[in-house]
Amino acid sequence: MNNKPKFGPSHHSTAPRYTGIRTYMKLPNVQETEDVDIAVVGLPFDTAASYRSGTRFGPSGIREISMLLRPSNAFHKINPFDYCSVIDYGDLPLIPGHIHDTYEVIRENYRHLAENNVIPIGLGGDHSITLGELRGLSEVYGPLSLIHFDAHGDTWDNYWGKKYTHGTPFRRALEEDILDPHSSIQIGLRGTVYDPSDVDEAKNMGFDVITTDELRKLTPTSLSERVKNRVNNKPVFLTFDIDFFDPAYVPGTGTPEPGGLTSIEGLDFVRHLSKDLNFVGFDLVEVLPALDHAEVTAQLGASIVYEFISLLALQKRSK
Repeated sequence: MNNKPKFGPSHHSTAPRYTGIRTYMKLPNVQETEDVDIAVVGLPFDTAASYRSGTRFGPSGIREISMLLRPSNAFHKINPFDYCSVIDYGDLPLIPGHIHDTYEVIRENYRHLAENNVIPIGLGGDHSITLGELRGLSEVYGPLSLIHFDAHGDTWDNYWGKKYTHGTPFRRALEEDILDPHSSIQIGLRGTVYDPSDVDEAKNMGFDVITTDELRKLTPTSLSERVKNRVNNKPVFLTFDIDFFDPAYVPGTGTPEPGGLTSIEGLDFVRHLSKDLNFVGFDLVEVLPALDHAEVTAQLGASIVYEFISLLALQKRSK
């Protein structure tokens, strides 16, 4: 590559990986948009969680262990930072207990990033934050498609009469016409539900829904093809709830669901996603460090974020 990207992680030879300010993979902590392709954005909000709180510390937990990651992707045989200029944008100043004010902060910042052709990768936080991300990006790109890895559909109408929680963001997004369900897909749903018709209700809304039982019968390549056929070339947001994985691999999360996939199975599904998709944003949510022994959940979350960056680098390389 002739033109080296402006921003990337510091070189491993300059200092041990465990030293320095805790940014994602030791990326520069700046809020620039010029000559920036990707911004990792901390979204430390958890007061819309329905069970365990503490995911407000997810961004810091992911950043802390991300220093263990090395720059080159052995699976794709690429150093993504040779192709993409990447920064750590820092944490947005979200307001605990005030979800609508928090949504405004996210919306404004994400619109700003999108207007400057920067792709954000959000570090949650509970899953309610995704509604704010979709709002900001849709102001620039129009209604978005969704690729949603999760044990839960998050399309419930309310919790305790409250419309805005981490279990309701995608129903709200449909109501606001910022999400196109007919080009969206939910992957990995499982566990107990409030009503036997919950999964069918999501399908009736227009989502393609793949339960964990169904997913186990698919290869990474066949899932990639199904996602590609569903999304086509529409602007797409990928949201990944860490509880997609079995709790044996992600103990540090707020609503664990037994019977999920292993870490290698989930990574393999992400790695095989088509590089031809029109990604406009990503997030990784529901990491709860206080329950995360040996930082295994945060490390897996950091690795998923790295795979997002690698997908975007593959796109850059193929142009």
